[in-house]
This record gives sequence, C-alpha cells and structure tokens, in this order.
Amino acid sequence: MTNKLIAGNWKMNGSAAANAALLQALLARAHDWSCAVAVCVPAPYLAQVQALLAGSPLQLGAQDVSAHEVGAYTGEVSAAMLREFATRYVLVGHSERRQYHGESDAVVAHKVQRALACGITPVVCVGETLAQREAGASQDVVRRQLAAVIHDNGHCISEIVVAYEPVWAIGTGLTATPQQAQEIHAVLRAQLQAATTAHVRILYGGSMNATNARALLAQADVDGGLIGGAALKAADFLSIIEAAGATGSGPVPTRSAV
Repeated sequence: MTNKLIAGNWKMNGSAAANAALLQALLARAHDWSCAVAVCVPAPYLAQVQALLAGSPLQLGAQDVSAHEVGAYTGEVSAAMLREFATRYVLVGHSERRQYHGESDAVVAHKVQRALACGITPVVCVGETLAQREAGASQDVVRRQLAAVIHDNGHCISEIVVAYEPVWAIGTGLTATPQQAQEIHAVLRAQLQAATTAHVRILYGGSMNATNARALLAQADVDGGLIGGAALKAADFLSIIEAAGATGSGPVPTRSAV
C-alpha cells in the first residue's frame, strides 16, 4: 500500500494574489503532511506556482495537455512545454474536457502517451453520467474508458494515476457513498491488475470535501482524492490532506524530477 495522493484541481479559478495566499496557507502546514499533495493549476499560472512551490513537498500539476507534440495547434500546450515548468502531474480526460470539448477515449489515450513520453504522470479521469448509472452501465463505461488508455500505453501503465469521477457527483453537491466509490474502484483495480503487477493509485474525484473525505479515503481501493471546489479553500483542503494521512500507509512512490 502506498501513501495516498490528494490533488487539487483549481479548474478555471485563481488570480496571482489569490494563488499566493492559498499556497502560503497550505505550505504553512506542509510539515504535518504524511501523504503526497499536488495542485493542478491553470496554464497561465504554472510559472508563478512553480516558483512559489520551490523546495516544498507540494507538487505541481497541470489541467490538460495536447495530444500533439508540436505544430500549428493554436491554444494547445504540449507535454514538453509543461515539463519546462517541472510539472509532476497532468489531468487527462477530465469529464469537463470530454463533455465540453468532445474528447474521445482515443484522444485521451493519446494525451496519456504524450505526457508519459515527457516524464509527466497523467491523472486519467474516468466516470459515468447519471443516465449511465441509472441504466446500470457504470462499470461498463469506466472499463471502456480505461481500456483505451491501457491499449495504447500498456507497456508503461504502471506510471499513471487513475481518478474515478462520477460525472453526476461533480459540482452538484451529490457524492457517491463510500460503498459506491469502493465498488467502482474495485472494478478499476481488477482491470489494472490484469495489465500490471505494480500498484496504480486510484483517486476518488466526485465532490470529496472535509466532511466526507475520511469515510471515502478509508475504503480499501481509494488511494486518494481529486479535489475540486474544496481545493480552493485552504482549511477544507488541509482537512482532506489530514484525513488522507490518517488513512494511508507505506512510503510515497518517487519518480525522477523533470
């Protein structure tokens, strides 16, 4: 069992002043952390946040990466560009990217490939809509989404992180029960174990907050959280980090800096 990972997804929020204040509050408590912690920030703030995190245990993440290496793709950000900011993680296939930008399973798999090629750990998001859950298709949906990634990246699938984010529980105030989360995490765990002998972290990413974090993180196959709104509030984010430290064990996996 590895230490848990708590990753904040700021989404399209932040300002130079707000970022500095939030990170100052988080880093003041960094000596108390016993889990891995990251913040995934909007691309314009990568340089600012990189500088503010220098020498700290708080790791830098980005929110998206291009499926292309280089070229005439206006507005896109390549994995090589992210690497120049010592980016440790990048979100790939977030439900908002799938929903609003039409990203297919194939595109997500290719983005994972690009991130891995540059030594960045992709946090691969999978999850079902409310309609799919009500139709009894939750397991089929997440298996299909993850299968595309495994098919294209099977030789290095041990290097990814997976985040289960039920779409119906993102920003809605709804949250999967610990039992519902564990059920899907167990399905993903079995699928990953068929592809690699390494332990791949599986995070829960559907409205985890300071109130429900401990119960969710106590589940056998929940290795951390991908945190949205609560990541913008220092007190809430720190409470989740504390809960993760109380339910995690073992050494934090390391990977060469980029």
